[in-house]
Amino acid sequence: MALAPGQGAAMRQLDLRSGWRREALRTSLWWVPTLEVISAGLLFWAGNALDRAAYRGEITLPTWVISGTADASRQILTALAAALITVVGVVFSVILVALTLAGNQLGPRMLRNFMRDRGTQWTLGTFVATFTYAILVLISIGPGERGDFVPHASISLVLALALLDVLVLIYFIHHIAIQIQLPYVIASIAADVAKAIAEENTPQPGGPQAGPAPQELLRAMAADHGVVTSSESGYLQYVSHRTLMRIATEADAVIHLLYRPGHFVVAGRTLATVTPPRAAPQVAEALRRAHLSGPYRSITQDISFGIDQLVEIATRALSAAINDTFTALTCIDWIGDCLRQVALSWHPQVVHRDKDGYVRLIRTQATYDRLVQRGFEKVRQSSLGMPSVMIRELQALADIMAQAPRPEQYAVLRQQADMIRRAAEQSITEPGDLADVLNRYDALVELHERLLREKLGPHGKQGS
Repeated sequence: MALAPGQGAAMRQLDLRSGWRREALRTSLWWVPTLEVISAGLLFWAGNALDRAAYRGEITLPTWVISGTADASRQILTALAAALITVVGVVFSVILVALTLAGNQLGPRMLRNFMRDRGTQWTLGTFVATFTYAILVLISIGPGERGDFVPHASISLVLALALLDVLVLIYFIHHIAIQIQLPYVIASIAADVAKAIAEENTPQPGGPQAGPAPQELLRAMAADHGVVTSSESGYLQYVSHRTLMRIATEADAVIHLLYRPGHFVVAGRTLATVTPPRAAPQVAEALRRAHLSGPYRSITQDISFGIDQLVEIATRALSAAINDTFTALTCIDWIGDCLRQVALSWHPQVVHRDKDGYVRLIRTQATYDRLVQRGFEKVRQSSLGMPSVMIRELQALADIMAQAPRPEQYAVLRQQADMIRRAAEQSITEPGDLADVLNRYDALVELHERLLREKLGPHGKQGS
C-alpha cells in the first residue's frame, strides 16, 4: 500500500535519524531508567487490578501471598521505600566516582563510554523503578467498602523485587569493579572500533554496475556542479546514507560528500557537491535533515575517533604525571589489532549504487595511511627514551604488515618503523636497550623484504 506524501516524509524523517538516536539514547543515563519506571507503573496497574478483584471476592489469591493489616503493610512499604532510595543514592554516588576516575585517568572523552554501559543503566533503573512501584503500592492502601483495602499481591511483589534488587546490587558492585579497570576499558573501545569497521565494510546494495564510473563522475563534477553548504558549525556526527541514496535516486542526481563523520564543519562551508546542478536545491533541503552535527564526535560512523581514544589513553599513560607504561603497551596492542582489521578490508572511497546500478552517492573515509599515522605517531612522540614502548610499537607494525594483503600498504608501516628507529637512536642512551630496539627493527625490515619478494616476485611484479 502506498504512503501518502505526508506519511512518506514522516517515515523518511524517522529513518534518517534512527541509527543516531539509538546511539544517543545508548549514551544517556535517563532512557533505560525511564523505561523501567514506566514498566513499574504498568505493573502497578496490573497488580492493583488483581488486588481489587481479590478484595471484591472475585478471585482467591494463593496461600503464599503475604497477608497483614493496613498499618503493617504501610510500615513494610515505608521501610522498603526508604531503604531503596538510600541505595539509589549510593549507586548514583558510585557512578559519579567511576565517571570522575574515568575523566581524570583516561580523559574527558572517555566519559561517554562509561555512560553507555547497559549494566550501569539497568542497575540505576531497577532501583528507581522498584522505589516507584513501592510508593504507588503504598498510596493505594486505604479504606474501602469492605474494610481497609490492602493490596496483598502487590506487596508480595514489592518484597520479591527487593530481593531482586539485592542480586542486582551484588552484580553492580562486581560490574563496576571490572568496568573501571583499564584493560577492560581499552578492550571495550577496541571492540567498538571493530564493530564500526565491520559496519563500514558491509557490502553496499545495488544492481550491476551501469552508467559512468565514479572517477569519471568526479571529473565531470569538478567542472560543473551544484553545492550544498552546512547550516551550522560542529562535528559531523551522523549521515544517513540510505536517505541520501533515496533522495539522489528521486532527483536523478549524484551526490559527492566532501566530509565524513568526525570532521569539524564550519557553517557555510561546502558539505557536498551535486550533479546535475539543478538538483542541488532539492538535495540541499534533504541533506540538512539527513545529517547531524554537534559539539562532540561519535564512534558510530567514525572509526578514527575510536583509534584516537586509544591513542589518548596511551599518551596520558606515558605522561610524567601518570607514568603507566603497561597501560600504554596494552593500548598499542589493541591499536595494532584495529589497524590489522583495517588493512584487511578497508576502502577509502565508498560508492553507493541504486537498484539499476547507477552511482548515486560517493563518499570518502579516512585513508589506510592516515589511520596508521593516527595510531602510531603521537604514541611514538610520547615514548622518547622508552625502549619497551618502542619495541611494542615495532611488534604491532610487524603484525599488521604480516597480514596486510597488498604490497602498497607496507610503505606507511615501514615509514613508521624508520621514525621509531631514528627516535630510539636519538633518545635512548643505554647501549643494551638501544640494541634491543634495533634488533626488533631489523626483524621488521627482514619481514618487509621477504613479503615484497613473495608478493612482487624477484623482478618487482605482482605475483599471482
